[in-house]
Amino acid sequence: MLKSMTGYGVSNIESESINVTVEIKTLNSKFLDIYCRVPRNYSEREIEIRNLITQSLERGKVEFTLTVQPVGKAVASTSVNRPLVSAYYQDLSETAGSLGFAPDTTELLRIALQMPNAYNNETVDESSRENDWAQIKVAVMEALRKCSVFREQEGRMTADKFAEYIATIQNLLDQVAEQDKTRIPAVRERLEKQVRDLLTDDNFDPNRFEQELIYYVEKFDISEEKIRLANHLTYFTETMKASESNGKKLNFIAQEIGREINTIGSKANDATIQHLVVQMKDELEKIKEQTMNII
Repeated sequence: MLKSMTGYGVSNIESESINVTVEIKTLNSKFLDIYCRVPRNYSEREIEIRNLITQSLERGKVEFTLTVQPVGKAVASTSVNRPLVSAYYQDLSETAGSLGFAPDTTELLRIALQMPNAYNNETVDESSRENDWAQIKVAVMEALRKCSVFREQEGRMTADKFAEYIATIQNLLDQVAEQDKTRIPAVRERLEKQVRDLLTDDNFDPNRFEQELIYYVEKFDISEEKIRLANHLTYFTETMKASESNGKKLNFIAQEIGREINTIGSKANDATIQHLVVQMKDELEKIKEQTMNII
């Protein structure tokens, strides 16, 4: 099953002491690149969070945001980090001004209070902190689960697109095979004319004739390329349906497909086949673009 590197997952859990919101966004990347926004009073948990992300999300650029707000009795032991919230508020206000609109001040304050490290948590009860972390971890796992589901859904949609593109290339290859049947007689006639010209030449060289004949046969024959291209298309489909997603392997196969298409185009020396090759290249570019976003 294919998995896309594009994903999104969000979860929200409220306990007696905290309200937790976890948001995860993922995009395509060659490696697993994690960027975490974690409140300062939970910064020591960042490594554990990164390990959870690594275990769940194999590859891609990951943007992780954790927001923790105190509720109930915990509010009494929490104070607003006024200098930081003020800086957030000022930056948001200036950003809105640069975009040319007057923001609602209450809305700006609400957003600023939701930014990382907006609160100073003075709680020293280790048991309470462990309980809070347990709730946070549940929220993290739920957001990761939703992100994985999102990636699988995107992967299924991409697989359907791949199937369309491969089917189109196969159809174009069938048309190339049909056109090749009419191309061969024309090539044969051209070769026979050149042979007659050589035989009437006083400087006829049998060795050179044999070399020229081999050259033209190899230059115009695309039988092997057609077979290899068909095999690559089949292999791409089989790999796509494998149990594990492998975007890199699909990209390698796509490169091999491209080589055979290019060789057919260069050897065919036929306008109709050249047009079909251009269409195959167009479909292949769509495949290459999509494989870059597959895990």
